[in-house]
Amino acid sequence: MGHLLSKEASSLSQDRDRRCRRGRKVPPRSRSCFLRGPCMLCFIVHSASPPAPEQPLPAGDPLLPPPPYAALASAEQRAARRLLRLPPAAWEPRGRCQRLLLSGLLPSPVRGLLGPAIPPGEVASEMVCKRKGAGLPACPPCKQPRCAAAAAAEPEAAACQCPGEAQLCALPAADSCAAGGGDAPSREAAGDSGGGRQPASPPPPPPAPEEEGEKEKGGEEPLEQPGECCREPLPPPAPDINQLPPSILLKIFSNLSLNERCLSASLVCKYWRDLCLDFQFWKQLDLSSRQQVTDELLEKIASRSQNITEINISDCRNVSDTGVCILAIKCPGLLRYTAYRCKQLSDTSIIAVASQCPLLQKVHVGNQDRLTDEGLKQLGSKCRELKDIHFGQCYKISDEGMIIIAKGCLKLQRIYMQENKLVTDQSVKAFAEHCPELQYVGFMGCSVTSKGVIHLTNLRNLSSLDLRHITELDNETVMEIVKRCKNLNSLNLCLNWIINDRCVEVIAKEGRNLKELYLVSCKITDYALIAIGRYSMTIETVDVGWCKEITDHGATQIAQSSKSLRYLGLMRCDQVNEATVEQLVQQYPHITFSTVLQDCKRTLERAYQMGWTPNMSTAS
Repeated sequence: MGHLLSKEASSLSQDRDRRCRRGRKVPPRSRSCFLRGPCMLCFIVHSASPPAPEQPLPAGDPLLPPPPYAALASAEQRAARRLLRLPPAAWEPRGRCQRLLLSGLLPSPVRGLLGPAIPPGEVASEMVCKRKGAGLPACPPCKQPRCAAAAAAEPEAAACQCPGEAQLCALPAADSCAAGGGDAPSREAAGDSGGGRQPASPPPPPPAPEEEGEKEKGGEEPLEQPGECCREPLPPPAPDINQLPPSILLKIFSNLSLNERCLSASLVCKYWRDLCLDFQFWKQLDLSSRQQVTDELLEKIASRSQNITEINISDCRNVSDTGVCILAIKCPGLLRYTAYRCKQLSDTSIIAVASQCPLLQKVHVGNQDRLTDEGLKQLGSKCRELKDIHFGQCYKISDEGMIIIAKGCLKLQRIYMQENKLVTDQSVKAFAEHCPELQYVGFMGCSVTSKGVIHLTNLRNLSSLDLRHITELDNETVMEIVKRCKNLNSLNLCLNWIINDRCVEVIAKEGRNLKELYLVSCKITDYALIAIGRYSMTIETVDVGWCKEITDHGATQIAQSSKSLRYLGLMRCDQVNEATVEQLVQQYPHITFSTVLQDCKRTLERAYQMGWTPNMSTAS
């Protein structure tokens, strides 16, 4: 068909005959149709509807002269004359050629021969271009010949091997392409119905292999591998975590640590990286013990997320006052600032944080040797919302700075001082008078005496009191505090040699809400343990380590009599036998006994549970 519709059909045949007479090898015919593309029959899909009856040609069609036809001058008219020489059976299924007529692929003389087109309302659903597989079902393609003559030589290729699918056929003379050997009877029947027209010419010999190769290259491209349409459908894809809403993914990522988000999750894909950079994850930053944290990194973090509310730069030795000042300037909403053991920082960083972050609520800057009262004065005058301060082991802090904080920060709830030798009873008195909401007070190792501690009885909300290593603390002061502070639930009296059994008995009787009592290295005996077991109904934790007067009798009596006890510390109580402790462990499994041997056993048990196995190989 492509050769018949070629613009130079006559010249091609004459040139071919001339070269055959000279004895040359004739190259395969050019497949260039007037469309400069694949053969038009590649666009035809077989229709299962029965052929429509032939209709007469319109009498007044100006495109076709009445027979006998006049001389046709143009190439399209000559091609139409060649088409007219075909037998009527070749044009019997009128519907196929009308699709070409509608698509504008046939020249105007041939369009006149094919009769009226399909009505505008009818859609030719079988008109599908087979190039690039557009619009075809997932079925192995049937090999489509270019013309009826080539199709007769390959009858097996005219039928699709997939049952139940619409079959493709390139034979205009055949009524059905599914029958493999019924081509000849179909052509004879079609010729008889033509009303005396010439029968179809015999099929030419099969084309050469070279022509088949060119036919496959220039004609069509296979859509899929043969048999793919008969395979079983693939299982549905597994659910993807990225299909979850971003809010749920952010909730999941919130359970990850900073290392897990930055070093693991953010490296999965760009989407996860963007989620890990969400502002809510950069509100609370724990950068402690990271030596790679510098001033430049702090500046970049502060520039990217200016809504940081909490930051911890403890043990970051490469951070200077400059980095902290930039952080304070760019993050005015900072609420909690922690910088333990940053000895390189001075008052400059605290002053910047206090002046730029007026909403500051927590300042933990323990073990900073360069911090003085100047920084504390700025905190007390500008941070009125301050609730939690920790200045332990800041040896240059004195009562001057502490009193200013006590008078300026009236909402203080927690204060902890450790080994601040310049802090005396004046500071304790100032906090007791100006900060009524104090709940946790610690003055471990400070120059505080009973005269200052007695002022803490004014704190009705006091719940935790740390009076470790107060050299001038007497028993009467401790008993008075326990009597008047009804909400006290934790009392730490370690390293106070003056605390005796009488004081412990009063504590057990008066401490109605007391749950934790620490008496390490105090001057107590078994009577103190017996009094706790007898009078206290709330104490759950008792630590009497390093008390040399404690024996097996006291440990046994408190374990038997106390109904609330859950922990008993007996570390380095030399008069307590390990065999006795082992019996107590078996008799009272709800109580944890702390000795050297028992702690080692628990450590080994946890190691075994985590999968640790001892190395049995002996050293060489």
